[in-house]
Amino acid sequence: MMPQLSVLIPCYNESEVLPLMVARLKTSLDKLGVSWEVVFVDDGSKDSTFSQLMEVHREDSRFKVLSFSRNFGHQAALSAGLAAVSGEFVAVLDADLQDPPELLERCLKILAEGNDVVYAVRRKRKESAVKRMAYALFYRGLRLIAEVDIPLDSGDFCVMRRNVVDVLRRMPERNLFLRGMRAWSGFRQVGLEYERETRAAGETKYPFRRLLRLATDGVFAFSTVPLRIATFLGFAGVIISLLITAFILGWRFIGFEFMGHRATELPGWTAVVCLVLFLGGVQFLILGVLGEYIGRIYGEVKHRPRWIVREALGVDVRTMTDSSGGSNAR
Repeated sequence: MMPQLSVLIPCYNESEVLPLMVARLKTSLDKLGVSWEVVFVDDGSKDSTFSQLMEVHREDSRFKVLSFSRNFGHQAALSAGLAAVSGEFVAVLDADLQDPPELLERCLKILAEGNDVVYAVRRKRKESAVKRMAYALFYRGLRLIAEVDIPLDSGDFCVMRRNVVDVLRRMPERNLFLRGMRAWSGFRQVGLEYERETRAAGETKYPFRRLLRLATDGVFAFSTVPLRIATFLGFAGVIISLLITAFILGWRFIGFEFMGHRATELPGWTAVVCLVLFLGGVQFLILGVLGEYIGRIYGEVKHRPRWIVREALGVDVRTMTDSSGGSNAR
């Protein structure tokens, strides 16, 4: 029989926190009074994460495992998990216990009121001031330029009805930004505030480099404002260049003084160099923005799978069909 609740948890080198995570998760789920399953997606871990998950599956078959052939990234793991879960309701949590499984009961009650998605809103982050500021600027900047209303300070932690999950599974993007895709899908979505804790154990799997990549995926996947800015800068560069050119020609042929000098007294190389540097900077900026979009188009048209499943425990990979092109070869 299909479970009423599926819990999706991506993992990458989480051996230190897994025993505590499994214990708290099982205690919370058993209190709900519904049938459930947990799908762990091992994203190519290099520690003992997979061996621990194998043991958890042997002890309780409701804990299921997908293991990737290598590290494909957090968002790809979420995508594969969404293709594997079968519950009427689907919860997405991180393995580090920053997303408390005890909140699932409140989320299900809110869904029972007629809502389709309950997403968690981080009231407070127990992280460094620099990181908190970076997150705040990113979410507010993204909301300002995005073409959909992406809730502030919301992550991937959520509980969704099956109809929403089915919509997400049909989205073919390879540069994934799940929280943006979830917002784009529409439906009745409600935020639930909570105080995000620090990691229960282990080290963060999202260093600055990965956070920056996730941020750029969010910006370029849900906004064309950078292209408009590039166009504006191009026009502005041309106008400023024409004005500078007109000024230099007037200075040269009319013969007025500028900063105590006439054009005939100076070779004029400074103005030329400044103009070239300015136009070069504008051109490189525009090319960079175009390159970000073209690079994502290139990644999409190759149609490579978003994941490759090396081993599955309790999951029939033959049923993991969606429009992603994910490979289930083992």
